[in-house]
Amino acid sequence: MPSREPMLTLAILLGLPCQISAAPLDEPIKPISTLLTQDPARAEIGRQLFHDVRLSANNSVSCVSCHDLGKGGADSRDHSVGFSGKLTGVNAPTVLNAALNFKQFWNGRADSLEAQVNAVIQNPVEMGSEWEDVVAKVSRDAKYQTAFAAAYPDGVTQANIQNAIATFERTLITPNSRFDQYLGGDSNAISAAEKAGYARFKQYGCVACHQGVNVGGNMFQKFGVMGDYFETRGNPTEADLGLYLVTQEESDKHVFKVPSLRNVALTAPYFHDATAKTLEDAVDVMFKYQLGRVASKEDKVSIITFLHTLTGELEGKPQ
Repeated sequence: MPSREPMLTLAILLGLPCQISAAPLDEPIKPISTLLTQDPARAEIGRQLFHDVRLSANNSVSCVSCHDLGKGGADSRDHSVGFSGKLTGVNAPTVLNAALNFKQFWNGRADSLEAQVNAVIQNPVEMGSEWEDVVAKVSRDAKYQTAFAAAYPDGVTQANIQNAIATFERTLITPNSRFDQYLGGDSNAISAAEKAGYARFKQYGCVACHQGVNVGGNMFQKFGVMGDYFETRGNPTEADLGLYLVTQEESDKHVFKVPSLRNVALTAPYFHDATAKTLEDAVDVMFKYQLGRVASKEDKVSIITFLHTLTGELEGKPQ
């Protein structure tokens, strides 16, 4: 059994309350740390920018327009509406816990949150801005001028705007889900039915792609391993090509970043094409095209019951 002494020592050093409980479980899914911190001044600037429509070309949309923090950090619409009224090519993935992903965007074209911010600002459908204009708008705001001068030695710059937004996004983690509490050693944090759902989740092989601290978000996978999802769906789009759009490698067609399942109960619709409107729909598609297996209705319900335990806290509050 792993020793609890290092954890207790860390708690004492940080001035945290010390409570001895059962040892953490050794599972393929890992809990989110509650000790992650960011520079508060930079995060606050980023929070304001995240909600600021002036980042878009015509001052009409902000980051929060497509990533509603009150609705799982995602967009409940199939496709988001950009600054000029055009629709995006994919469903907006959640920004919650995006800092824990190994790549950003469905096709993984950004290696960091800063790079993701850069791409969205200049995207001709999403915000349609030029960085020169964005920096000028922010610089003309006296409050931003003061805040940036205090937080960054060189004040308002493109790089600092990117960093501020990314820093805020790194605060949008959702620890302390009931499943995290269970992983931490609290056997009563989830019910017997939810434990059974987790067991099915592992037995059927879902955990092969959805594991780690973000229950996904750490690998690429082909959409349609056990069948041609796109042929069945029809109406192909450029976005369906996935990672191929980044690498131009034939083997990367229809390959996407595996999405995180944290807070998944809050982020419908599902998949890059938003074709799954409910968790039930999404689980059906996964069984057919990713696992090539037939599950009973009871087992699917059981897995969905487990997925609801992955909803965590945002800024210390239940979602």
